[in-house]
Amino acid sequence: MKVLFYGINFEPELTGIGKYTGEMTAWFAAEGHEVRVITAPPYYPAWKVGAGYSASKYHSETWQGVRVFRTPLWVPHQPGGLKRLIHLASFALSSLPVLFAQWRWKPDVVWVVEPPLMCAPAATAFASLRGAKSWLHIQDYEVDAAFDLGLIKGHALRRWVEGAERWLMRRFDRVSTISGRMVDRALAKGVAPERVVHFPNWVDISGIAPLAEPSTYRAELGLAADAVVALYSGNMGNKQGLEILADVARLLQDDSRIQFVFGGNGSGRADLQARCAGLPNVRFLDLQPLERLNHWLGLADVHLLPQRADAADLVMPSKLTGMLASGRAVLATAMPETELGRVVTQGAACGLVVPPENAAAMAEALRALAADPARRAELGANGRRYAERELSQDVILRRFEAQLLALVQEDAA
Repeated sequence: MKVLFYGINFEPELTGIGKYTGEMTAWFAAEGHEVRVITAPPYYPAWKVGAGYSASKYHSETWQGVRVFRTPLWVPHQPGGLKRLIHLASFALSSLPVLFAQWRWKPDVVWVVEPPLMCAPAATAFASLRGAKSWLHIQDYEVDAAFDLGLIKGHALRRWVEGAERWLMRRFDRVSTISGRMVDRALAKGVAPERVVHFPNWVDISGIAPLAEPSTYRAELGLAADAVVALYSGNMGNKQGLEILADVARLLQDDSRIQFVFGGNGSGRADLQARCAGLPNVRFLDLQPLERLNHWLGLADVHLLPQRADAADLVMPSKLTGMLASGRAVLATAMPETELGRVVTQGAACGLVVPPENAAAMAEALRALAADPARRAELGANGRRYAERELSQDVILRRFEAQLLALVQEDAA
């Protein structure tokens, strides 16, 4: 099977969509499929093109048996509403000639990931003209999120954009997304039920596993043996509501046992650092290398997972999978009835949830977890069992492969 993957984020990005798309394409190539990728140079979450790559030139390479085509794009230093739109549009436009250059290769499936939705019109048009199947995979409902989070404003504009989004989604042979509530949203936007697929994110349960010994980071950071580490790891952007982390750290600065480690990069990091200025219980690190990921996630006694209330069920934080696999307790900001709330408290039973944007409640919950190591161990073990049962990379991608093959063979049948 020939599969063309199309999206702005890809390997070697360490977080979010780029991480998952990279792992997926490598898996398909290893299974003997012909795989090509149209993408941009790596820039996320630092919002800076990585060393050795160019933002202004076309480039092709082969990576783990995958043919990768990288196209130019504009990367703003501080992404806002309009700047983010121009950024996404620059990739959508520069990738057009590379997309149609795949005409002679004739892929069986064109798989495009949202965000950015801007690539979807060309993807479905190319697939239709070339006789290929089209598949839209939604990691974030970027249209809903952009308006709900105030990145783009205007009631009339929202109605028009949402109408265009619904029309476009119905053009794809399949539309998949990563959680049950996000599947419901696809159905609500008018996609036929037989075309909607639940395709969750996964985790390498062999690469990330509970540590049998203290994380090497504890000694490197000079943490006391009895310190309880509250870890936030990942993108520091606009959808997480990161300001609550600074408020919680300030509320708990009198408790020397609880130490906060915030690791990651992104447009919101500078603001978070400014909010934490002068706090002796907070340490900041950059994103850590992939080869140290297990010890990095194992540094946590409690994983912190903040999310804004107005982002509920628009996104399912991809970082949750690694948290579960690490066998550590999770403390999230979410309402219990949201998808994230249900997974944390019921499905995985891996931690506690408190209302979004309520720093006092989060601080109280963290203080309680810090004082109860047996409870933390129980929650962490529950999360690990859930990861092994539900989130295995091979199980999820094997199921997805079967769905792709069935789609390709539909007309033949």
